[in-house]
Amino acid sequence: MVGTATCPAPSPDMDGPLEWFGAIGAIVAAALIAADLGRKVTGWAFVLFVAVSVAWVASGLIHRTWPLVIQNGLLFAVNGWGVWQFLLSRRKKREIELQEDIAQRAERLADREEARA
Repeated sequence: MVGTATCPAPSPDMDGPLEWFGAIGAIVAAALIAADLGRKVTGWAFVLFVAVSVAWVASGLIHRTWPLVIQNGLLFAVNGWGVWQFLLSRRKKREIELQEDIAQRAERLADREEARA
């Protein structure tokens, strides 16, 4: 038929341990960041994202899925920056610690105001 596109069947090759690690690891890392459990947890979530990116790049190279390689190569760099920001940069660590301290003070103040109301 003219104009009819068909989707290829899923490749059984893309259902191995690298892909499962990539899928589950990305979900766990995203959940850790969304949970907002603090700077260290967020930093370790970015470490997990880096490992996930490596797994997806490896899978993409093995299966010659170049968009996956390019996407996760770039995500590797972004996630590496996240590791730097949350775990390695002394200045950024201090900024985040100060922000967390201010946030805790604001929460206590809001709790006191709420208790008075």
